[in-house]
Amino acid sequence: LSHYADLLSRRGIRLYVLGARRGRTLLLIFRPRRLDCWLAQPKVREMLDRAGYPVSRDTEAMLAHLRRRLQGGEFPHEIGLFLGYPIEDVVGFIRYSGRGCKLSGYWKVYGDAEAASRLFDRLSRVCHAVTKRVEQGETLLEVFAAA
Repeated sequence: LSHYADLLSRRGIRLYVLGARRGRTLLLIFRPRRLDCWLAQPKVREMLDRAGYPVSRDTEAMLAHLRRRLQGGEFPHEIGLFLGYPIEDVVGFIRYSGRGCKLSGYWKVYGDAEAASRLFDRLSRVCHAVTKRVEQGETLLEVFAAA
């Protein structure tokens, strides 16, 4: 992981280990500047603050808090904010315990279903393209190099 973390960091991509259990590792792979900007949005900060995150500190401190939450007993559904999910969808999922959504795809949608549907289509095309390239013998590093 440290080898890939170094190579990807040269491309502005960061690997962050959120946890490891039973021989599996959960990684958050992101572009630091984009995540910083996303987490700096007032509504996102407010929600994370209510969930106990150290929003007055940097992104690193919030990631460390998320890591600790993942190690706890209850799953931290606010993780959707770190994944870039629309805040209304994260709030809706938590409020309604995953029921009554307008659309279900890569996440459950409680806000703008049309915009989410377009994004789901785009994500599906990207996943298909990445899978195809890997099946043709490219490494993930080669795929990310083109990103």
